[in-house]
Amino acid sequence: MKRTLYTLSALVISLINSYAQDTIITQKDTLTAKEYLPDVTVVGRNSRNDIHQLPEIVGTHIFAGKKNSLVVIENVNGNVVTNTMRQVLAKVPGIHIWESDGSGIQIGIATRGLSPNRSWDFNVRQNGYDISADPYGYPEAYYHPPLQAVQRVQIVKGAGSLQFGPQFGGMVNYVIRNGSEINKRFAFESQQTAGSFGLINSYNAIGGKGKKDHYYAFFDHRNADGWRQNSQYKTNTAYATYSYQLTDKFKVGADVLHYNMLSQQPGGLTDDQFAADAKQSFRSRNWFNMDWTMASANLDYKMNPDNIFNLKIFGLKGDRNSIGYLGNISQKDTINAATLQYNNRTVDVDRYRNLGAELRYLSNYKIGKTSNTLTLAGRYFHGNTYRYKNGKGSTGSDFSTEVLSPFPQDSKFTTTNFALSAENIFRLTKRFIIIPGIRYENIAGDVSGRLSFAANGTENKMETRNKTRDFILLAMAAEYHVGDASEIYANITQSYRPIQFADITAAPTTDVIDPNLSDANGYSADLGFRGKLKNYLFFDAGLFYLSYNNRIGTITQMRADNSTYNFKTNVGASHSKGFEGVVEFNPFLAGWFGRKLGEASVFASYSYTHARYNNFKVITKGANNNLVETNLKNKTVENAPEHILRTGINYYLKAFTLTAQLSRVSKAFSDANNTTTPNAAATTGIIPAYTVGDVSFNWKFTESFHLKGGINNVANARYFTRRAGGYPGPGLMPSDARNFFLSVGAKL
Repeated sequence: MKRTLYTLSALVISLINSYAQDTIITQKDTLTAKEYLPDVTVVGRNSRNDIHQLPEIVGTHIFAGKKNSLVVIENVNGNVVTNTMRQVLAKVPGIHIWESDGSGIQIGIATRGLSPNRSWDFNVRQNGYDISADPYGYPEAYYHPPLQAVQRVQIVKGAGSLQFGPQFGGMVNYVIRNGSEINKRFAFESQQTAGSFGLINSYNAIGGKGKKDHYYAFFDHRNADGWRQNSQYKTNTAYATYSYQLTDKFKVGADVLHYNMLSQQPGGLTDDQFAADAKQSFRSRNWFNMDWTMASANLDYKMNPDNIFNLKIFGLKGDRNSIGYLGNISQKDTINAATLQYNNRTVDVDRYRNLGAELRYLSNYKIGKTSNTLTLAGRYFHGNTYRYKNGKGSTGSDFSTEVLSPFPQDSKFTTTNFALSAENIFRLTKRFIIIPGIRYENIAGDVSGRLSFAANGTENKMETRNKTRDFILLAMAAEYHVGDASEIYANITQSYRPIQFADITAAPTTDVIDPNLSDANGYSADLGFRGKLKNYLFFDAGLFYLSYNNRIGTITQMRADNSTYNFKTNVGASHSKGFEGVVEFNPFLAGWFGRKLGEASVFASYSYTHARYNNFKVITKGANNNLVETNLKNKTVENAPEHILRTGINYYLKAFTLTAQLSRVSKAFSDANNTTTPNAAATTGIIPAYTVGDVSFNWKFTESFHLKGGINNVANARYFTRRAGGYPGPGLMPSDARNFFLSVGAKL
């Protein structure tokens, strides 16, 4: 693996260096990062564009040479009230989105053939710290901030593993407003929204900036009945942040957030039910609840303009509760004739208690007359997950976590992580830079507790496991600046996916875990060209490759007495390769047309992903009680559509903006076997291609007041993006029909 990494790195650098030597340029004696990309791209101020490129350096992080995007939420002309990600991330090519939750509570995004399941292949952060349940053992992001409170979204694909974590997908960071952009001591903001299916949203915030401090606080409430039957929900989010400049060198800050959500889950449908009426639901007693509290403290120390430190300490107290009847969708949730009541529901409860810290240092230094940049980081994380599953719940219909007997599964999972990382920008010439990097990871995981009760009432204990391992990840990136605002970039970065909690939890009578089970590992690479031309053209186009080895799966094995068991082990590998590109062009700003009647820009974001299994061993029990082995080599990776196209047009007339957008996603398989014909439970089968159109407008009729609105799914398409094998299904999960929203906002 290391030999491959070194070889590819050398090849990439050789090609770019060769290109650089063939280009005649005028060099300066010294060069700083500010000369490459203008400061406006940091937050997108003084610009109406919603898509930007991250600068080479932001704070203590290096983004040079990496495939990245910066989305300025204030400039997104779409439905941010319900976190409609196909509109928010329309200009980030290759983002695959599960659109099975019209409330926007559960965001599922992925890229390059990875799974969108609660964005678990991304390192998901808010204000630079982890917000998932456990970024190593259980990386599902149950919470996402209301996008009205978000200033910008930073996305780094693939190569984000060195600075942020080992994930194959990269990093997504939601940067919440902090009041620093407000130019007075006190400001008030309010946005009130109404929409289809009983949607009501109220967002209210205060903020301000003084000589040495700034603050921001908001409260967001949202509720709706939902499009489908049995899909009502409500959310409440409260947040406050404060920063103070102690001296010219020291700045301190803190933030705290509390989030509570209750959502009724309508369950899945079969394909026939979906075709007959996608709005119907056969689960009226399924509920999902979250209670999420996060806090962080932040210290910035600026020794001098070239040497800065940042320390961030963060914690999470999160509770996840679900209750429902989780039988196959073909099994009706009916009243028991003997008791004249519904059957008991199943209760599952998770408790997450996490604490972590990251210390970062960035230094600008010179070698001769050339300025270079070094960043160093250390990270500590400790997380406890307490899991209570398969509890015997009530026979009622309302939300309740009451259990009538002890939880069969009562387990504890612990993760401890220590990491060190370093990256360095070497500016070899005025135009050409390389960025080598290294990351050391130490992960310790423990599991203990009870898995179930035997028929005689005795406990089936989980096998106590303690697993510690060390990794070193290497990376190399490079940029060649063709002009002042365009560049060729390349990178290759090692990644890995740690063993998940679910991978080390096995029923003692039917399942066995491979004692040599290892983490999945691999690498990703990019080669692209990006930049802009004045204020009328923005583009980024590139090729990518992702290698995913040691995938974990389950195969059937046979004992000496001819009994069989499920053996969880590393079963195969896959790869993804393809193209990602985005372009936005305004011919009016380019001088092609006059602007008496306004102006317009067009954009297109497209990705092609070829995701295939290199090998994937499958062993099943045959008809004659024998084991049958097959291999899924060359099968398409599940949940990996080959084509994703999002395109649209923006029309501007003074303070009025109108956006029309079209999203086209090709078909995908829902399982590794590439099953085409759906099964009776609708958990496997093809996910058909779909096309969705949206229209949105924004009218700022005074300096302080604005009106926003839009129609989602204008053509009222019937489509789905997911087949769920378990909760919140099982079954096919329909996406929302046509709906509208209208918002009135004020900033005072």
